[in-house]
Amino acid sequence: MTVGSKPRQFLSEINVIPLVDVVLVLLVIFMVTAPMLHRGLDITLPTSASNNIKAEERLVVTIKKDRTLLLGNDLISLVDLKTKLSQSKAENPQISVYLRADQTVPYGAVVQIMDEIKGAHIERLGMVTGPKTETIEEESFTISP
Repeated sequence: MTVGSKPRQFLSEINVIPLVDVVLVLLVIFMVTAPMLHRGLDITLPTSASNNIKAEERLVVTIKKDRTLLLGNDLISLVDLKTKLSQSKAENPQISVYLRADQTVPYGAVVQIMDEIKGAHIERLGMVTGPKTETIEEESFTISP
């Protein structure tokens, strides 16, 4: 040590500015990419207490609120639906079709699509429903002769 010099002191602080920079960049990346990851359909499914659907090769036909028709995630017309289903049936005789329809779609429209599915000689048809929640009030139906 020389005369008049002070002993060296070490800084024991952590520099957090680079850490904050990295975290903010990651936050921006996640904020930009998150909306792109979720591409769902805006439909409200009816509920059911039983759910016994097994995972297997299947086609999903969706009827949206505005009565647009989708096969998988692709828009399709009613005329082309039967053709596509017949082709899929020829490729795989054990294929299943699941029908998802918004609960506001009229019953007649759902039956029409079910008729097209049966017209393609597909025997395995399932209806997709959402899980039943306890807050939904039970509706009573009367059937008149």
